[in-house]
Amino acid sequence: MASKALAELDAQVRRDLALISYPELRWLKPTTGPAGEKVLDVLIVGGGQGGQALSFKLKLERIDNHLVIDRGPAGGEGPWRTFGRMKTLRTWKTVTGPDLGIPSLTYQSWFEAQHGAQAFARLNKIARESWSEYLHWLRRILALPIEVGTELLGIEAHGDLLRARVRDAVGERSILARHIVLAHGIEASGQWTMPAFVERLPSGVRAHAADTIDFAALAGRRVGVLGAGASAFDNAATALEAGAEVHLFCRRPELQRVQPYKWLSFPAFFRHFRDLDDATRWKFMNHVLSLREALPVETWDRVTSHASFHLHTGAPWLDARSDGAGAMVTTPAGEHRFDFLICGTGFDVDLGLRPELAAVAPHVRTWRDAYVPPAGQRNARLECYPYLGPDFELQERTPGAAPWLARIRLFNFGSTLSFGPSGSSINGMKFAVPRLVEGLTRDLFRGEVGRLWEGLTAYDTPEFPIRLARDR
Repeated sequence: MASKALAELDAQVRRDLALISYPELRWLKPTTGPAGEKVLDVLIVGGGQGGQALSFKLKLERIDNHLVIDRGPAGGEGPWRTFGRMKTLRTWKTVTGPDLGIPSLTYQSWFEAQHGAQAFARLNKIARESWSEYLHWLRRILALPIEVGTELLGIEAHGDLLRARVRDAVGERSILARHIVLAHGIEASGQWTMPAFVERLPSGVRAHAADTIDFAALAGRRVGVLGAGASAFDNAATALEAGAEVHLFCRRPELQRVQPYKWLSFPAFFRHFRDLDDATRWKFMNHVLSLREALPVETWDRVTSHASFHLHTGAPWLDARSDGAGAMVTTPAGEHRFDFLICGTGFDVDLGLRPELAAVAPHVRTWRDAYVPPAGQRNARLECYPYLGPDFELQERTPGAAPWLARIRLFNFGSTLSFGPSGSSINGMKFAVPRLVEGLTRDLFRGEVGRLWEGLTAYDTPEFPIRLARDR
């Protein structure tokens, strides 16, 4: 019955898309590079939920000459089956975004087609693996052009085009495109971070929460976790469930229990935050990004139900050293020995840390270049965020030095200071994706206006025959 209901939903999706297909005219003319190479209108780097939604919206806008690439294998896009260790999504089960407002494409429609409306009513939150399966259903039913196993190595100007150097199973090659959208992961505007004294330890005794970790090997071991955000608790829970004794350390005297993202999850904030002045945007996001993302009650219960869990607040790590088999961690209260350390310490946004953006980052305008906050609001970490234009485009640090930057758009966590939760947020996707794609279509339209004028003036298809109807 479930397979029949899902087939019926597939048919409903095809009908819904057909009903909104007007106008269907393919208005862009394929172009070639200097040596006759194929040129994409848009290259999207990243095949997770953001890249998929962008691809879908481009198809709706009749921009079919685009490609999505992802370095992961099929099924490995996004965090859902890699370093995402939560049991469920942290958002409401009715969350929408990748569907772009089409009811038959929502997670609820997909879930109910397989399990029924009563099962959805009983559902608390969306299981992480279920969300991954839903995204792959979207990819199939929408026939999105996604190429997996292809990693971005670099971007550079190539005349009036952009050239992306990529590597796949065959080797390295170049892709020419008019525009590029960077949507390749939460950390793709910088890097995951951990204290330098932890990073200096042997790799066999420490990891970041986003690393691949053999949790089964931690059974019966003492594990130290640094950080009090949701990802730190997710990793602590996974280690506990594997049979480890876990000590979680938080530098603050109290855990962050308020989730500011819940407050700002309303349409006007998602849609219009970018339209605010710099001082207001800085004030809002400086407050939000200075707070840890509070974990949901399900995560708290998942961790604290274990007798082998120990919480240490007001206990920052001051140093760590190897003792040959594990690590000794120094805190204000003394030393602790652990067999393994996990740092849930987040990431820093800095395009200069990304090797694939080595030719791009030196030219990018950051918030440090664009805005000086008042006393009491300085934040060195936020100053490194790129200062994006109104359509998510990178901007030049020195006017005229790299005009090609405007054809690169950033759709990941690096866009947060300029746009609020957007490229990294399911909640904001239904507002952010149309805005970004509208910018792309505007630029493509302007670039084609000469050819379109020629097409208009040469258009000579008559609407009716010369003979009178009564004579036919």
